[in-house]
Amino acid sequence: MASGLKKAYKDKVVLDGIDFDVRAGTVFSLLGPNGAGKTTAVNVLTTLLKMDSGTARVAGYDVATETKEVRSSIGVTGQFASVDELLSGRENLQLMVDLHHFKGSEGKNVVEHLLQRFDLEESADKLSSTYSGGMRRKLDLAMTLVGRPRIIFLDEPTTGLDPRSRRTMWNIVRELVADGITIFLTTQYLEEADHLADQIAVLDQGRLVAEGTPAQLKRQIPGGHVQLRFAGAAELGAAVRVLPGSTPDEESLILRVPSDGGAKSLRTVLDRLDEYSIDVEEFTVQMPDLDDVFLALTGHSSVPAESKTEATVK
Repeated sequence: MASGLKKAYKDKVVLDGIDFDVRAGTVFSLLGPNGAGKTTAVNVLTTLLKMDSGTARVAGYDVATETKEVRSSIGVTGQFASVDELLSGRENLQLMVDLHHFKGSEGKNVVEHLLQRFDLEESADKLSSTYSGGMRRKLDLAMTLVGRPRIIFLDEPTTGLDPRSRRTMWNIVRELVADGITIFLTTQYLEEADHLADQIAVLDQGRLVAEGTPAQLKRQIPGGHVQLRFAGAAELGAAVRVLPGSTPDEESLILRVPSDGGAKSLRTVLDRLDEYSIDVEEFTVQMPDLDDVFLALTGHSSVPAESKTEATVK
């Protein structure tokens, strides 16, 4: 939980009085472009940076006065994997085990469990410098879990990863949440926030400009429509006459009808066409995505999403 969180460097305001509340056992995503203040927010919440004013509590502890308790409750995975390249994967994990003072066979069991959980067993004894980007990120997160944190801060954890490695990380995040861990995720990837986050806060130039679930944010933006494709010009013309406000594309035989994408509005369109015996070859529901939301809220686009939100029925 943060209230009135402010941070500035001389005359440059980085965080301008932001407020948010993160529910336990969920994924909270702080979404924004480079320079929005995401990493600064993470650094304040993880006690690495002092705020200028405001209050913040993590795992129930005050980040300003109970730093030791906060640090014992959290794990942090930054934008770049912080593994020791001179050590193997197993040795990196063993180093973390030693730092946490595990006793006897408990530490060895923790290492073996994490190597298995993150599918690193085959490469466990290879130098981490030989790991791919995705493997290094997995090892970094495994090292974070050695301390059994209640909350994990993931600061742009998939930056630079290929799509397959990114989706592997997504699956790991879902598994962590299923285990009851709270995830504080910062990202530039709109699709990532859309897939993972229970709650999203949009940060722009140090200010929170919107907050809600992905669906709630998308509903704030007009522009959703049903796209209908017809077999011929006659059917297209007939549909134009019975569906007010629609926009035809005569060359491609497509008609766009404004819609909120809900079942009721879709049923209304299809019932109207059925009433006049107008056959449709295909219809597609196209709704605003998080990039549309970001553009509307901030006046500029974030990193392009990998695909528009759509469903096609034939």
